[in-house]
Amino acid sequence: MSGNPVEAPLISLSGIGKSYPIANSAAGRIRTLYSLLRRQPFAERYDALTDISLEVRRGESLGLIGMNGAGKSTLLKIIAGVVKPTAGALQLRGRISALLELGAGFHPEYTGRQNVFLATALMGLSERETRERLDDILAFADIGEHVDQPIKHYSSGMIVRLGFAVATTVSPDILITDEVLAVGDESFQRKCIAWMENYLSSGGTLLLCAHSMFHIQKLCQKAAWIHDGRLQAYGDSHRVTREYLAWHDSKSTPKAQDHAMAISSGTYALLSMSLNGFPSQEGVTVPVGASLRIGGRVFSPDGRVPTALVGFVRKDGMPIYGVSSEMDGHVLARVGAQEYEFEFEVPELSLLPGEYRVKGHALDPEGYRLFDELIGELTVIGESRELGVCRLPHRWNAI
Repeated sequence: MSGNPVEAPLISLSGIGKSYPIANSAAGRIRTLYSLLRRQPFAERYDALTDISLEVRRGESLGLIGMNGAGKSTLLKIIAGVVKPTAGALQLRGRISALLELGAGFHPEYTGRQNVFLATALMGLSERETRERLDDILAFADIGEHVDQPIKHYSSGMIVRLGFAVATTVSPDILITDEVLAVGDESFQRKCIAWMENYLSSGGTLLLCAHSMFHIQKLCQKAAWIHDGRLQAYGDSHRVTREYLAWHDSKSTPKAQDHAMAISSGTYALLSMSLNGFPSQEGVTVPVGASLRIGGRVFSPDGRVPTALVGFVRKDGMPIYGVSSEMDGHVLARVGAQEYEFEFEVPELSLLPGEYRVKGHALDPEGYRLFDELIGELTVIGESRELGVCRLPHRWNAI
């Protein structure tokens, strides 16, 4: 007796590649044209994507992560049908709605209300259907009286609000979004996230490109890390984002910098850090299970609330644990026009006896970019025959 057949994936990519010709001269352009006519590979080319293979099934959510220029947007455009691949096979099943450039099809001379009718007509809705949904669209956009003004006078944020509101009028089989959550204010971002969560709970399939690992972990079951046009890692979103953040941290962590130079250059800087009240450069010694307070002062060049990150590593550099104020939803306290303070406390330190380092970092308010670092030496003393670096709460059960 055979079981139920496995449903085919909505998105199936096999060996997808995309190349662009490099033609910086008349001769180069002629060679490119010749290659196109002969359907041959470009003699000089830039490979934006190489050998990308992945699947997305109905009801799944996949996050695309990677640095700028890695090829994420190119991949989304291929899936959305905007760009044709130069290699590989692509299979799509179901209706796709792509939020790649919100508001790109709006007419600048039309009002916001008129553009709603224009955009929904292009999406296949009748005028009657649009009128039935108009109140919900305008409520989601929340741009007030501006809805009856020409959108050429709108800010970019207002255009994105209206574009996303229009996109929410239909529930496609597959929703593709490219950095939608990176624009707009915090309240609008929360509204977008709530809509996406409802869309997913209703059985929708999401393909999300974002620089925020928080949003990827919150909304996506799986993640694909694209690096230099290749698939670097693919699988569980928490595992892949951890690998990406670890790589990014090792790549971008700067050496301790001159803070006066950081301030003059207009970057976020960790001005000071203390361990149990002592300057971090002096280090501190504590017994196993003792409390540890890590304090610091962060400089913000634009007056926005920065993010502080605290991490623990073994003396040889092996990461043990790290968390940022942004991850925990904590807001640093303002103590000056451009300075903020934080205090991070571990009530009972579970590290086993040994030599460790405490790292403090200054990041931008979004928690994306790491600018500065201070390191404090931490010695944990005591007696223990346990193995590893930390003590885990546990018990032995009688059988």
